[in-house]
Amino acid sequence: MYPFLALFGLEDQVWLAPAMFGAILLVSSLSAWVFHKLLFRLVLHLSQWTSSDLASRMMRATRWPLTLGILVLGSYLAVTTPFELTDSQHGAADKVSGLLGIVLGIFALVGVLSRGIDWYLENLASHTQQVIDVKLIPLLRRGAVALIYGIGGLLILDLLGISISPLIAGLGLGGLAVALAIQPTLANLFAGTYVMTEGVVSPGDYVQLEGSIAGYVVEVGWRSTRVRTWGNNLVVVPNSKFAETIITNYQRPIPAVNVYLPCGVSYDTDLYRVEEICREVMGEVLEAEPSAVKEYGGWFGFDNFGDSNVNFWLFVQARDRLAGFELQTALIQRLHQRFRTEGIVINYPMRTLEFPKDWAVNGPPQLPGYRQAAHPNGGAAMRRRRRRPARDVYVPHDDGGGENVSGPGPA
Repeated sequence: MYPFLALFGLEDQVWLAPAMFGAILLVSSLSAWVFHKLLFRLVLHLSQWTSSDLASRMMRATRWPLTLGILVLGSYLAVTTPFELTDSQHGAADKVSGLLGIVLGIFALVGVLSRGIDWYLENLASHTQQVIDVKLIPLLRRGAVALIYGIGGLLILDLLGISISPLIAGLGLGGLAVALAIQPTLANLFAGTYVMTEGVVSPGDYVQLEGSIAGYVVEVGWRSTRVRTWGNNLVVVPNSKFAETIITNYQRPIPAVNVYLPCGVSYDTDLYRVEEICREVMGEVLEAEPSAVKEYGGWFGFDNFGDSNVNFWLFVQARDRLAGFELQTALIQRLHQRFRTEGIVINYPMRTLEFPKDWAVNGPPQLPGYRQAAHPNGGAAMRRRRRRPARDVYVPHDDGGGENVSGPGPA
């Protein structure tokens, strides 16, 4: 059986195969114990000198699968090496060891994937504050774990001699049928992925959809996004609508909003004095209001000559959208008070019409080729007017006695 043992006269010893079986099992057990107790602790201690604990997490995830893998390998060698096995027995040993190896490999991959994602969420995602990290990565982890288990199951079936081609074809057809049945849900799901990955909206943002609702984002889900409107109503918007329409996010790129205030003064006003007053008012508001961004400052500029006023604008910045309303209110109040104090007039919308001086006597001028339009059915109207009976009227007359007498009858 083993020619090299003939030199020692041991080639026919009955105890040789069991002894080798036990020796291989002993060596594999000692190797597993050394790895599990000593080598693992040594590598874990060395990993503490690194800047992160990712290596230690990976070691903990693979500790038991590798230990059991050493025992499985030792058991396989202990069975197949010292004994003369038939082809069927050897094939059975291969299948059992292969099955155990696939199972241990699956658990090792799942452990490494889960520990790695947990490390990312705890150390990196907490600093980025991205919706994709909170929503998408846990879903991807579940999908990856399911994929690993599925591939492992197919490998086990193939190892056991079961044909997996019909199963794969059936899964493909079934997946296609399910995809067609839940197409709207899938559209919202992919749109939700787009919303999260692009960072379009986040909870707390004030958004407005083109020609549609406006409000604060409460929650961004996979199928829909919940928005709280100004009326304190909760509106559920499908994510497909977010992907198709134009969205205005008032919180991006920064929460600060610009407060634009248009105004105008009469043409009789000193415009240099108006600019001076406006800059003083903006300075007072920026100093007094905590909602104002003082570093941004205030901006002023004349816009155009309007119908009733010389128009201008004021421009300041508030820390957020709600603070913008407070800042605009304070700016209007202070500016109106200063204008009243300075006697500066903001005209009402009005229009002055100037006519030629001879209009009061001669009427409007006749344009060349102008002809007064004839009354429709003018002749008939005049004839009808002539046919009307004359009404009795009372007219004063003198009867010669000097008294005015009024009475019916012809004059």
